[in-house]
Amino acid sequence: MTIADVQAAINSGSSSCVTIVDRYLKEIAKQSHLNTFLEVFEVDAKVQAKEIDQKMQNGSAGKLAGCVIAIKDNICYKDHRVSASSKILEGFESLYSSTVVDHLLKEDAIIIGRLNCDEFAMGSSNENSAFGNVLNPINNENVPGGSSGGAAAAVKAGLCHAALGTDTGGSIRQPASLCDVVGFKPTYGRVSRHGIIAYASSFDQVGPITTSVEDTALIMEVIAGKDGWDSTASSREVPKYSKLLESAGTSRKIGYLTDCLEATGLDTEIKEGLMGQIKSLKDAGHQVEPVGFPYLEYLVPAYYVLTTAEASSNLARYDGIHYGYRSGHNDSLDTTYKASRTEGFGTEVKRRIMLGTFVLSAGYFDAYYSKAQKVRRIIQDETTKILNQYEFILLPTTPRTAPAIGENVNDPIAMYLEDIFTVQANLAGLPAISLPLGKHSNGLPFGIQLIGNKFEEAALLSFSKEIYQN
Repeated sequence: MTIADVQAAINSGSSSCVTIVDRYLKEIAKQSHLNTFLEVFEVDAKVQAKEIDQKMQNGSAGKLAGCVIAIKDNICYKDHRVSASSKILEGFESLYSSTVVDHLLKEDAIIIGRLNCDEFAMGSSNENSAFGNVLNPINNENVPGGSSGGAAAAVKAGLCHAALGTDTGGSIRQPASLCDVVGFKPTYGRVSRHGIIAYASSFDQVGPITTSVEDTALIMEVIAGKDGWDSTASSREVPKYSKLLESAGTSRKIGYLTDCLEATGLDTEIKEGLMGQIKSLKDAGHQVEPVGFPYLEYLVPAYYVLTTAEASSNLARYDGIHYGYRSGHNDSLDTTYKASRTEGFGTEVKRRIMLGTFVLSAGYFDAYYSKAQKVRRIIQDETTKILNQYEFILLPTTPRTAPAIGENVNDPIAMYLEDIFTVQANLAGLPAISLPLGKHSNGLPFGIQLIGNKFEEAALLSFSKEIYQN
């Protein structure tokens, strides 16, 4: 059911917000083994449900009335705990709400809880959480992807109607592909980052995970827009995405990246599925052409040099003094800092902090960080060049289906390469979406990815709906 379907059911009297919330709460308890939720806001959700039922009766309810949403555990919600799934922030309660949460509440969404994720959004499997890994609801022996693995798993398992995640290098789209749901990353600056616990500030974006393009469009319509608290948020007017989804009969020009289809490590069945999609698009009257992108091998190295550098700066504030976890080994200020950060951060976060500190250090700054910034510009320019000729870029979301739990945990390079097809959109700051494409012979799903022009979310969502419906 879309949000519109839910609202129609409530307006007809066949359902209510209270009934819907109770059903989700029971389902969350029933499927607690998935470890998707770190905390369920049961009392708050029930209070909200009663209030919104009243609003729907008197005709004053907002756009998201009846929609039960969960938020990733790096999105601040006033007077609620937020930890970024890290021991170093365990027990911390936010003093204010993020702008996206304020927007959701203003339009009467019901926020039911906070979702497990990779610690500080660093990971591709949701195995880096300080509070245990999330299980893929399709097959509990596999990972759900990351870092928004709890969000994708919760939506797929029917524990909430939709979820908000964050996408730094594919952290919405990659788990969406592995969990068979829709994941959307907006243009950088389209959605405010105020109140989002930062990983890499020039990459992070908030976006929805849903089961339909219609719901993605409506939630984007609500959360997007300028924000006085975030100077990087665009002041461009937000289109009525939910009203601009009809595009049937419109011929589109699409470029698919041949370098991705020829990449080492791309699963054969995923390649065949993408080629089948290309044929379907051609049969539907769209112009679909091969495009070369010679920088595929540079995407992941450039991304990890830049994001770890930003992470080492952003995470410097977590020191055991201001707030959060403080070690018992506090003989001096120096030992308090060292012990608190050593004990409070997980292995992957410490790895990225050290890598980021290294690439920013004297003697290595020009060799790594400066060079990665130049590579980022080349990638942006080349991607823009393609999008000057084509409306969308078509490519796989992931190189394979969901790995088994523990398969990549001791091989960080293998883990990083899971993002090979998703980081391009983040490096270029462009909107991208993952749509469920098919099912592998191993029983696991995989997705198709579309990248659009900057701030052209309306066109991307419209075309995505056409593909998804067919």
